[in-house]
Amino acid sequence: MKILLVDDHNLFREGMRYVLQQLQDGIEIIEASNFVDALKQADLHPDLDLTLMDLNMPGSEGAVSVKFFHQRYPHIPLVIISGEEGRSLMEKVMSSGAMGFVCKSSTAPVMLSALNLVLAGGVYVPPQLLQHGDGLQDNEPERRDKRSINTNEYGLTARQMQVLKHLAEGMSNKEIAREIALAEGTVKIHVAALYQTLRVNSRMEAVRVASQLGLIGAA
Repeated sequence: MKILLVDDHNLFREGMRYVLQQLQDGIEIIEASNFVDALKQADLHPDLDLTLMDLNMPGSEGAVSVKFFHQRYPHIPLVIISGEEGRSLMEKVMSSGAMGFVCKSSTAPVMLSALNLVLAGGVYVPPQLLQHGDGLQDNEPERRDKRSINTNEYGLTARQMQVLKHLAEGMSNKEIAREIALAEGTVKIHVAALYQTLRVNSRMEAVRVASQLGLIGAA
């Protein structure tokens, strides 16, 4: 496994090397201390399995740089590791193409769990975004309607049920976002909340469990 670690603090990179080595034996860690060098390393190593990147460092313009990296290397899963924990920032980063957002205040086990999820093809969403899944800043007219926080007997909100229906139809996050007029990052958050509530790890499992519970028609 080959991972690109991008951060301008040597001490943080040293600590992350120790954490990353716990993912599996023989892991290769490539380092960069700024955004420009990160792009160079990604060009030199097109077989990267994962990129971990700080949000604020020389050469980076935050979510704009996340979007640029994702568009240039769509095959490389990108996880942002940041000391900033603002909700709006997390949503913006996830909408820009990141497959995960991990706070630097997280513990090593949380970090490893998040990275394993992304490496398995999933999306890691910070707990801060899952706690209020329907209160997202997506400009939907009903977002201030108190009824939107109500859940059904299985703990799913009306918005999550809407996303689940489209998941069962085989739509991608981008297609769902277009269909229900939400940001793609917001849809990612709803999907992650669905996984958490239904206790599943994939779309196929989510649809199967939802079908068994009678939440959707037989898939």
